[in-house]
Amino acid sequence: MLSVICDSPGVLRAHQSDVPERKTGEVLLRVSRVGICGTDLHIFTGTQPYLQYPRVMGHELSGVVVEADGDSGLAPGDGVYVMPYLSCGTCVACRRGKTNCCVNIKVLGVHRDGAMTEYLSVPAQFVHKAEGVSLDQAAMLEFLAIGAHAVRRANVQAGQRVLVVGAGPIGMAAMIFAKLRGGNVVCLDTRADRLAFCTAQLNVTAAVPVGPDDTAQLASLTNGEFFDVVFDATGNIDAMNRGFGFVAHGGTYTLISIVPGQVTFSDPEFHKRETTLLASRNATAADFETVLEAMRAGQIPDQALNTHRMRLADVPEDFPRLLEPGQTVVKALIEC
Repeated sequence: MLSVICDSPGVLRAHQSDVPERKTGEVLLRVSRVGICGTDLHIFTGTQPYLQYPRVMGHELSGVVVEADGDSGLAPGDGVYVMPYLSCGTCVACRRGKTNCCVNIKVLGVHRDGAMTEYLSVPAQFVHKAEGVSLDQAAMLEFLAIGAHAVRRANVQAGQRVLVVGAGPIGMAAMIFAKLRGGNVVCLDTRADRLAFCTAQLNVTAAVPVGPDDTAQLASLTNGEFFDVVFDATGNIDAMNRGFGFVAHGGTYTLISIVPGQVTFSDPEFHKRETTLLASRNATAADFETVLEAMRAGQIPDQALNTHRMRLADVPEDFPRLLEPGQTVVKALIEC
């Protein structure tokens, strides 16, 4: 079978190997689609803090069952999606139902080899039937679930003023689910093409470009009060630190991004506003269900989000181009 391996930052290699042998309790999948995420781009550029090379990337995936145990509820030919956060089920976080931040978590494509391959064998408890959605849609569930989880974690309420900083796929996912909860969503980004997409496809209330007068624009949109809920999805430490200043008094700041280094803020301002600061990591089964329900109801513009496609065999050559701003990538899917 064909796999694509990231040997080191900036180096992708096609590799032929045997189809993995399925163990008891696992499901052997023929991978159908793999979504390319910011995490994959960070692995490629060498800025992912939890990774050791070499690594087969890919954690957003759909596939078709090849083999499964008889009691798994899955049968050959079933279309499925995979929750890529392989949690232990016994640690302090898992016992509280927070499998997304399991102490012993192994994320496909990060801590262990992932889905940029033709066949993959994974534990059955993380494989679910993709009922009522296409295999393209199923491969897009994971990044949308991250946004849904962040919005649920921040407890966005109808009528709240919401700012999403960073209009990449994860930021867009947060916008989608904040709007579905009735939030008035504004986005802030450096890229005009991303802002235009959010206006045209996601119907945000306003799209503000980063620049010398962006704070004044955000103040004007909120009568000088700023935002009840702010999400950072930039992956940029300076933006993360700056975002504290956009939170209204009594508001919530949720960091979806993760970067190496220290997040810093003014403690007097933090206390004066009684800011609630949250981290949001990965997603849970409940968040995947939230996305599935929205997809089945036609509330996700998934076809518009899927801007690029490539074949698995072409990944070593085509993947680096996704980093070019002129490509205007939102979500790229690999066809295996």
